[in-house]
Amino acid sequence: MSAVAERFKIRHRLPPARWPTREEAARARLFQPARIGPIVAEQRSWVPAMVPWRATDDGFVTDEVLAWYARFAEGRPGVLVVEATGIRDIASGPLLRIGDDRFVPGLRRLVETVRDRSDGRTRLFIQAIDFVSVRRRPEPEKFFRRFLDVDAPLRRRLAEATGNTVWFDAPESAVRERLVGAERTLIDGVLDDRQRESLDYGYRERIWDTHLPHIRELPRVLPGLFAEAGRRAREAGFDGIELHYAHAYTMSSFLSRLNTRDDGYGGSREDRVRLPLEVLRAVRDRVGADYVVGIRYLGDDVVAGGSDVRDAAWFGTRFAEAGVDYLSVSKGGRFEDAKQPRVGEAVYPYTGRSGYECMPTVLSDERGPFGRNVPLAARIRRAVREAGYETPIVTSGGIGTFEQAEEILERGEADFVGAARQSLADPDWFRKVRLGYGHLVRRCEFTNYCEGLDQQHKQVTCKLWDRVDVDAPGVRLARDGKRRLAPPSWTPPKADAP
Repeated sequence: MSAVAERFKIRHRLPPARWPTREEAARARLFQPARIGPIVAEQRSWVPAMVPWRATDDGFVTDEVLAWYARFAEGRPGVLVVEATGIRDIASGPLLRIGDDRFVPGLRRLVETVRDRSDGRTRLFIQAIDFVSVRRRPEPEKFFRRFLDVDAPLRRRLAEATGNTVWFDAPESAVRERLVGAERTLIDGVLDDRQRESLDYGYRERIWDTHLPHIRELPRVLPGLFAEAGRRAREAGFDGIELHYAHAYTMSSFLSRLNTRDDGYGGSREDRVRLPLEVLRAVRDRVGADYVVGIRYLGDDVVAGGSDVRDAAWFGTRFAEAGVDYLSVSKGGRFEDAKQPRVGEAVYPYTGRSGYECMPTVLSDERGPFGRNVPLAARIRRAVREAGYETPIVTSGGIGTFEQAEEILERGEADFVGAARQSLADPDWFRKVRLGYGHLVRRCEFTNYCEGLDQQHKQVTCKLWDRVDVDAPGVRLARDGKRRLAPPSWTPPKADAP
């Protein structure tokens, strides 16, 4: 987060919190039931998807995955969304997958675990994601010897930069050897923008790289892949599926103004939303009208040339018109402004300004981080309502107190309030507040300790509990043997057990 720290100098204190009595909480909007398409959530509290890096390397549910979601379920939020889950049957590290029927039994165990631990009170959705290739930043020598495409334009630039026409016909090995260890001014003069990026950041595909056959075919392939993910989600017993159209990934890139595809799936808003609508329809056709299909998407890309809230409001009305059951609004988290990774690491889309806006911290500007992204959800909700649709809107980002959540609902800025980091800090916080024990809530400090672990693909924990009672019986430890994988349990007095 160093690039952000240079911009933001103000360290904000956590806002004061007034916790309601049990009687006040019972009357609060946050704890009232609300409809989501064909189902009803018991309350308007929401835990958004977080990737904890607890799956196997081939995408299967593990005991640690079950324990992670069981712990959130014990807090009995209205809705719990399972992490971004890959729709393709391809290697993607310790990220859950739903790209083949062999993953369904494990996912079914996950559903059963949440049902049991929440006493059937929590609605469970699974987030489905697609992504294109992103490679680690290479050693420069390896890049020039193995990865660089030595084509005619590169030979021409090398000849011009050196004033030597021999490079037009020199053996490819000689061209590569000339660039290994060359001074940076020569490298910058010879490589084009994408080649320099591949050298300095690692190779990254774009969805507008239509010269690549598999990228060109995305509109033909993705609706079926997402639809099959929806079928498997239903078979596994989830209450619904959330289509991941946010951040740095495939579907978000189709929606972005940066999308310059010229095949009818890029350029204008109408063309940029075409594939996201086709995916939505394909999933709906496969799962039926009596199954929840939601969308998580960006209210603002927060990168130069990207989409903003005007686009998001327009997209939101199109999704509502097409019958989506809810819209969950996020912000930023793009590759375009990410900081340079170290050699051997992949670029991480939450390190630049857009990443900060996705997960704002206590080190901020004068506006501060708390509820910073709520206005995006409010603008989208207003547009959707003005178009005549009652589609529920979910907001999130820097929300960690009952009063924050309640005021958002009172003002009509959203219909559900999501809290990822606060729920990680204390999975019981919604339950504690509802039962009148708000003073016991372990409050997130919004330092993004958890996000730092995620960036390194380490098992995600929270600094407020991961070193607490690590020697207690039955405590599972992270791979480093130093951090516990789940927060301490909390049991309300028997009289308050519901």
